[in-house]
Amino acid sequence: MSTQPTVSADDAVRAHDRGPAADRAPVAPVPAADPVSLLGDALHTEVVEHFAATTGAPREYVERQLTECLRYLYLVSLHPDRLSGLFLPVEQEIDEIWHYLILQTREYRTLCEQRLPGGFFVEHRSIAYDEYQREPGRERAVEQALRWIPLYVRAFGPFDEGALPHWTIVRFLHERLGMSLDEISALPPTATPQGPGAT
Repeated sequence: MSTQPTVSADDAVRAHDRGPAADRAPVAPVPAADPVSLLGDALHTEVVEHFAATTGAPREYVERQLTECLRYLYLVSLHPDRLSGLFLPVEQEIDEIWHYLILQTREYRTLCEQRLPGGFFVEHRSIAYDEYQREPGRERAVEQALRWIPLYVRAFGPFDEGALPHWTIVRFLHERLGMSLDEISALPPTATPQGPGAT
């Protein structure tokens, strides 16, 4: 089972009326790279402590998971026209953090509507991976996964070793196709990587 971000029809209209995401100012001056400011200190600490305790992962690792979850939501909010409804490109652990945040309903609504750039509630929809692959087809699923990479790089800079474990498509390109993080970060929006030496 995986998940997709969705945008309601009303939110899509509001986002469209505000113009292209690149031309809009954020709803609030909260930097994308500052997870504590996006969530508030209390919720940030709560999430990190909860997942460190329940998974046994080091606190620094959980902090990076939370950062990548918030980067994912930031991109969905910034680019609803390009990313809404696409297959979740991050690891299942990131999805679990998203689930946890959604259950903190008041804080999650504040995050979505006041701190993320789109200013709308980012909805969550579960979908089986097999079902998702049937809908757009495998090639389309790959193309949709690759859409995230240039948008991520534009917003947060190149992928680094800390982000690598958390983004499924990036890890696949790095480990299975032998691409360096620099090569992955340099992918243009429509690129279809074929690995070293491929034509």
